[in-house]
Amino acid sequence: MSKPAFSFEFFPANTDKGHEKLLSIYDELNKLSPAYFSVTYGAGGSTRSRTLDIVQALCARGGTAIAPHMSCIGDDKSEITGLLDHYKSLGIKRLVALRGDLPSGQVGMGELPFAVDLVKFIREYAGDHFHIEVAAYPEMHPQARSFVSDIDNLVNKFNAGANAAITQFFYNADSYLYLRDALESRGIDTTKQKLIAGIMPITNSSNLMRFADSCGADIPRYVRKQLADFGDDGKAIREFGFDVVYRLGERLIAEGVPAMHFYSMNKVEPNKRLVEALGLTS
Repeated sequence: MSKPAFSFEFFPANTDKGHEKLLSIYDELNKLSPAYFSVTYGAGGSTRSRTLDIVQALCARGGTAIAPHMSCIGDDKSEITGLLDHYKSLGIKRLVALRGDLPSGQVGMGELPFAVDLVKFIREYAGDHFHIEVAAYPEMHPQARSFVSDIDNLVNKFNAGANAAITQFFYNADSYLYLRDALESRGIDTTKQKLIAGIMPITNSSNLMRFADSCGADIPRYVRKQLADFGDDGKAIREFGFDVVYRLGERLIAEGVPAMHFYSMNKVEPNKRLVEALGLTS
């Protein structure tokens, strides 16, 4: 059985000190030889300058591919083509194309209101220069009309030119497998247009619940109950969280997951521990 590829997500730091710390975190995680690092992009480009700064700094490090997130909601085509040209100039060949969130107080969706529109536009403007990844939701996007329509939307993104999809984090392997089977039943060859499992390490109970509530991810009842029982025992939460995510990773590997994308939260641990324990680097 071949090992899954793996990658990490960063978010841009708010301060110069945080920026420098993130570069050192990159250096540590890069020793694991991931396939790439992605960098998030705030609502309506709200972190545009910080995203561009960290992307440029990481590209200057050389070696590992950098995949900037691009969102389309609220941006016009000229802004998007400017970003595409800039990323080309940095030697970037990988993007994560998302709809994104509308900034508070902003009215109107922009010229490209949905991720499928962004994927089509990138393909029209840049051809096959970029490897494009999009978002997938094993437990349904919170704004989707239905599970079926959400899967249809993902199929449309693949058919528009997406090369792969990264899932929202989840802790029920069956939800990932159901989505993979649903894509196959709709004619998507997931050996080529891959469904990458998004992995969220568990290190903090309140943060996890907040993230899950905002994105519609399900936290299994036994996990919620156990985390509640631990209270503020950080060590117990981290060890329990490692066990939960490690077991999830083992199941996914056994089921042939092609790749895992770790939502690193700009930390070395527990991402490094999980990657090594799962044998992804050996």
